[in-house]
Formats: sequence, C-alpha cells, structure tokens
Amino acid sequence: MTLAPESSAEGMRLAIFTDTFPPHMNGVAAALGRLAHAVRERGGEVRVGTTTDPRAPAAESAVRRWPSIPFWAYPQLRVSAPPPGPLARELAAWRPTLVHVATPFGVGLAARRAAMALRVPMVTSYHTSFSQYAAFYKLGKLSAPGWSFLRWFHNSGLRTYCPSNAIREELDGKGFRNTRIWGRGVDMARFSPAKRSAAMRARFGAGPDTVVVAYIGRIAAEKGLAVAAAAMRRLAGEKSIRFVVVGEGPYEERLRSQSPADTVFTGRLSGESLSEAYASADLFVFPSTTDTFGQVLLEAMASGLPVVAADAGPTREVVGEEAGAFVPPGDDAALATGIYRLATDPAERSRMAAAALRAASARSWSAVFDDLVRDYSEIALAPRSI
Repeated sequence: MTLAPESSAEGMRLAIFTDTFPPHMNGVAAALGRLAHAVRERGGEVRVGTTTDPRAPAAESAVRRWPSIPFWAYPQLRVSAPPPGPLARELAAWRPTLVHVATPFGVGLAARRAAMALRVPMVTSYHTSFSQYAAFYKLGKLSAPGWSFLRWFHNSGLRTYCPSNAIREELDGKGFRNTRIWGRGVDMARFSPAKRSAAMRARFGAGPDTVVVAYIGRIAAEKGLAVAAAAMRRLAGEKSIRFVVVGEGPYEERLRSQSPADTVFTGRLSGESLSEAYASADLFVFPSTTDTFGQVLLEAMASGLPVVAADAGPTREVVGEEAGAFVPPGDDAALATGIYRLATDPAERSRMAAAALRAASARSWSAVFDDLVRDYSEIALAPRSI
C-alpha cells in the first residue's frame, strides 16, 4: 500500500542538476529520478539539467540534456561542459525557488556557478565515497586536494545531504558544514519474495536444491568484484551453489574471465525481470567498500535475501546485524567462508531472510521524501543575508 505524502511542495520550483539521470542505471540516477517524481507528487514543479544519453526518450518533459560524450575510463558514464552563460540564462528564466546540485562534475559545476550568481538557494548531495575511492585507486597525494575541492564545492550550498550517518560523520570530520541525512527507501511492492520465479531460476540453471548467490549492480572494479570472483573460484567445486551476476559495466569482461565457467551473467535487467532476479536468488553478495549507501542492499533485503558483505560502515548501517554476515574487506577466503556457511544452513538463511524483510519494510520512500521536502521548504523560506 502506498501512503499519501504528508509534506507539501506547493509553490516549490526545484531545479536538479546532475551528470547522471535515468535512463542511466545506477543508485544516484535512480534516487534523483525518484526525487523529481516525489516533488511533483507533492505539488511542486521540477526541472532537471543533465547529460545527453542515447537511450533517453526523444521527448522528455522538463528535462534539459546538455551535449555530452562517453567518459573514456567508463563509457557508460557521460561528461558534459555546459556553457555558463546559456545555462544561467535558462535557469533565470525558469525562476527556481531551490537548486539541488547532485554531482561535482561538468553539469554540477556549471549549475553551482549559475545558482550562486543568481543568488538562488542551493543545496548539494554527496553520493561517492571519495576516501574509499582514493584508497582503492591508490590516489595517495591526490587525496588532500581532492578533499579540498569537495569541501569547497559542497560548502557552497546551504545543505550537504548524505545517504547514511556513517558518511555524514566522515564529512563532518573533514570540515563539511550543514550536513543532513537524505536517506533511501525501497518499494516493497516491486521488490518482494512473491516475485520468485521458476522461469527465472531455470534461466539461472538452478534446480530446486540449488542455492543461488547473486550480485546485482554496476559491474565496476571499485565494487570489489575481483574479491567476489576469487571467492567464487574457491567455491567452484560446490555444485549446489550457483553464482549469478546481474548488471553491466566496464569490468564485465574482466569479471567473466575471473569467474567460474558456470557463473551466469544476465546483463542489464529492469522492471519485472529485475524484481524476479532478486527474489529468485537465495543469497546476496556485496563485496563493495566504496558505496555510500548501496540501494541494491535494500532491494535484496525486500526480496527476502540475507546479505554477505564486506564490513564497511554504510553497509553495516543499512543491513543491520540480523540480516547480514560481514567479512573483512578484501578477504576472498572470508567471503567464501561466509557464503558457504549460509549456503549450507537453510535454517539460518530463513531466519536472516525474515530479519531482512523486517528491516527493509521500515524504510518507506514516502517518509524519506516527506522529510526531505520539509527541509527543502525550510531552506527556501529562510531569510538570507546575501
């Protein structure tokens, strides 16, 4: 059942600027797409500025796409450099009451400049764990200037929204000001154990007694997938365990070469097929330490899946102690042991699945956006001395 929104966005004119937006498929794009819908549902108006995407509809209402090209290191992402003058003029003509800048790249940087020049109230949101990316990619000396840039970017706004308390505490410690939580929810009607499908399990090559261990998400190196592949190889002789990878990304070819031969790669799934893929698995594996939230965790939990995950602050915060088994980050032997223990203990899987459902059901998208819209309204209405 979907509850009616409790907060009103009447009179709100929200401009969202981001370098990633649907149909691009990642947690940030999905959250921003939901944000736009939630504000409109509450009576506000929304305009989105983002990058072009060859998969985008030919005609989109209230979405301005700036010319972009694929990012060389990650072709699924696109980069754009909107000309400051035209962007500022378009923004001024639309007369926003609030600007939300979600990414600190081309579109986001141009929007920050325009919002500040026009003196429109501006907020930002933090979606990428820079500290973990810096460690993963061994950026070393680049860490200090990277934090300086992010602090400059986000402290320009009146809020920096964080997806979890673990990330908020980290940013507070780095000198970020006015941080707030913008949490995440899950659609319990879309993601549900009831979506379990015999046809999907047949697609996985899974019999009645097969334990399907799924990874669902972007296939990127920073997701810890080399560790997952090594854990899979350790369990390759266990014929009752079947590994399934759902998604796409620049690391797919490498992951295929590293994984056991019977690993199933489905490619990108969406809609009912994605819901069925979650529910037709038995365990969810999440080796990433770079996620600031991990929306796929909630979707897996709502689908009744226990989680075996690398022990990282945001992940532990989302999953909780009852629904997850946590292993040391980067330890493929420990990950394999965690998977095997649950794969061979159906009673424990059942207990954890029930805990996962309880935890997911407490996270309502409606409540999340009620809180955010109320905070938006406070910002837009607050007196300013500028």
